[in-house]
Amino acid sequence: MDMNLNDQLADDLLIDDNVEVGAPPQGFANKPRLPQMMRRIPVTLTLEVGSARISLQDLMDLGPASVLPLDAVAGEPLVIKVNGAPIGRAEVVVAGEQYGLKVIDLDGLNLDVITA
Repeated sequence: MDMNLNDQLADDLLIDDNVEVGAPPQGFANKPRLPQMMRRIPVTLTLEVGSARISLQDLMDLGPASVLPLDAVAGEPLVIKVNGAPIGRAEVVVAGEQYGLKVIDLDGLNLDVITA
């Protein structure tokens, strides 16, 4: 049996029984729809844990047991980026045997910025 990617993802996702299948979560109802020709354009989605600014010497001194503090506070939402542009915040979840993300908010989903 040949499963498409959406079916495979659906099998791995944690499903909230209180949400109607196919219904957008609250706050996501009035999104503009993409034209058909744009729907398959690939983008790179990343979840940024944090960052640190260090000197080149400190970078060269890093080793297998090194610990480098990041600018993010433990437990705070992480930044969702599309093609390097921040679009919202999320938390990490477990989806089957993989990590996933649970969207908290999408406040920067702007196609002009993402495609630049």
